Amino acid sequence: MFYTVEILGTIAFTISGVLVAMKMRMDLFGILIIAFVTSVGGGTLRDLLIGNSPVFWMVDMMYTYVILVSALFAIIFRNKLNYLRTSLFLFDTIGIGLFTVIGIEKGLSIELHPFICIALGTMTASFGGVIRDILCNEIPIIFRKEIYATACILGGVVYFILREFPIDDNWVFIISGLVVILARLLAVKFKIALPTVYSNTLD
Repeated sequence: MFYTVEILGTIAFTISGVLVAMKMRMDLFGILIIAFVTSVGGGTLRDLLIGNSPVFWMVDMMYTYVILVSALFAIIFRNKLNYLRTSLFLFDTIGIGLFTVIGIEKGLSIELHPFICIALGTMTASFGGVIRDILCNEIPIIFRKEIYATACILGGVVYFILREFPIDDNWVFIISGLVVILARLLAVKFKIALPTVYSNTLD
């Protein structure tokens, strides 16, 4: 199940990267590069921080194949994605939900403190998008007022709360990921955002 979820997260983030790259009207090479860094950027940082080398996608070619197939699928069927912004948001949200719990599990596997595990999950989920946005010359969404990393942290907290109850680990995994996804969906739907330190009149 863990491997399957990681593959699903890779697919979601790959499509997210393709949609951003197409919005920027990049060529095929640019689209593939953005798709790749979006899908494995956060996991690469995670593995480097915990000393897992070579990083995951270098020792398992399945990730490369999945990224290439998913990217080509998104390019070929781009006309079916009529609502580009909605599709981007949806796939990005699914990606952070799946990758948050994956990062937490990785931290637990080497017996890190729960706080560090949550931070690791948040980085796994967020930093592929950060690299994507920087390469596309945009302010990363994690640094704006939208609920993004906060949703990952919330899912991480729920994960460790659920572990205190006699609940199957698979359900803990699923529920925590859904909490991240629902938190971001609800935040956008109801326009919930973090407070800003800037006034409306600030130049």
